[in-house]
Amino acid sequence: MIKNLKEWILNFINGFCMALADSVPGVSGGTVAFILGFYDKFIGSLDSLFRGKMEEKKSALLFLIKLGIGWACGFIIAALVLGSIFNEQIYNISSLFIGFIIFAIPIVIYEEREALKKNYLNVIFALIGIVFVVAITLLNPASGQGISVHVDNLSIGLIAYVFFAAMIAISAMVLPGISGSTLLLIFGLYVPIMSAVKEFFHMNFSYFPILCVFGLGVITGIVLFVGLIRKALENFRPQTIYVIIGMMIGSLFSIVMGPTTLEVPQTAMNFSTFNILFFIIGGVIIIGLQAFKMFLNNDKGNN
Repeated sequence: MIKNLKEWILNFINGFCMALADSVPGVSGGTVAFILGFYDKFIGSLDSLFRGKMEEKKSALLFLIKLGIGWACGFIIAALVLGSIFNEQIYNISSLFIGFIIFAIPIVIYEEREALKKNYLNVIFALIGIVFVVAITLLNPASGQGISVHVDNLSIGLIAYVFFAAMIAISAMVLPGISGSTLLLIFGLYVPIMSAVKEFFHMNFSYFPILCVFGLGVITGIVLFVGLIRKALENFRPQTIYVIIGMMIGSLFSIVMGPTTLEVPQTAMNFSTFNILFFIIGGVIIIGLQAFKMFLNNDKGNN
């Protein structure tokens, strides 16, 4: 009973943290999953839900429900609260995520030391990961202000565009290093979609059709891309891990440049706008979550 409660709490926290990362540009939920050591299980469960045998589907569904409850709570809070303060607190939030990444990279290297050792030539794949994320970040994003997703403004072209953007964004959300929200900014849809979510929770159903389109795009992206990611981790783990680490390093540049991608662009983060306190808080959160994960794993070993 106590063990199950601990697992529910851990999965809730994991899902909650993933949602916060997914909801703001800079860090992906996949990064959180990788840092906290459940990325393989997360990807495997998503893949098994669509392709696995019945028993695998049941196990995957149970895990994703546990994770999903925390994710839903985190996303709702982010949509209703964080979205409204994001512009005002962009530098503090960015400092928090930099601490998150800086403290997480050594943990990832330690956790994957068996896959990484004796494969040092694969460091080229880390460089590929860095270049890929930096290239995405350097794309000039649309502000998001010029696109309306109200039901009165829907067209076949806009529906197809939102569907495609959602499909690409979810692939980024499950990949460590790239923020799906950053890609939505690039597509000019971050502000419209987050606004649509807020309006929906305020019982304005005029935005429900486009949210359905977005959801279908997300499901399609999961079906198409998650299986490929799972196979890469199973068959080319050292190379894939190096790419992921590179993408995490590259995401530091994404976070620094994050203020320039807002609806009202601000200057990129610099030493004067960097907040050391929030940086430390980010590190403490990562260390605390890692300690909680180790505690749970030790508890499982004792049982």
